[in-house]
Amino acid sequence: MVIDDHEVVRRGVVDVCDADDRLDVVAEAASVAEGLRRAAAVRPDVALVDLHLPDGTGIDLMRGLHDVTPHTRYVVLTSFDDDDYAEAALEVGAAAFVLKTVRGSQIADTVHAVAGGRVLLDDRALQRRRESHEDPLAVLTPTERLVLECIGDGLSNRESGERLGVSEKTVKNHVTAVMAKLGFKRRTQAAAWVAAHRRRD
Repeated sequence: MVIDDHEVVRRGVVDVCDADDRLDVVAEAASVAEGLRRAAAVRPDVALVDLHLPDGTGIDLMRGLHDVTPHTRYVVLTSFDDDDYAEAALEVGAAAFVLKTVRGSQIADTVHAVAGGRVLLDDRALQRRRESHEDPLAVLTPTERLVLECIGDGLSNRESGERLGVSEKTVKNHVTAVMAKLGFKRRTQAAAWVAAHRRRD
């Protein structure tokens, strides 16, 4: 099963997998909700999951599927090469972490390997890389750190403003600063990053 909100990417991955005699694509989805519903119906052996979906993250999807289809194994397919995302994916049961820049044949080979029980993520290597990094939050002000925590809790700008006692516009400005300083493109990236660090701590 392939879950990705970008139709061109999703169709490309489906075509690559369908062209491999070893694989059979049983469903597609473009959101967490759709992924949960369709996976429950088809119970795939392997799910290729994009990390950034319109109604949540691939982490949310994998976590939600644990009770629904416990035998499913996961390949995270993403544009972002980030240790924290890889760690979060590992902790919810991902068996591989594949960048969208890889060749199509590599995607098919990875799916086949994961279906066969292999894990293509080296957790110890990720841990060594993380331990070599300085505190990434050092670039944030105290207020920006609080705003990042609100993002991690899934709060909107308005809800964050109510919690922190500041205006929604002020929160929006802080969110912009946080995203720029930490190199995030989307709010869901920041939320996934916070979730990964909370589990590590």
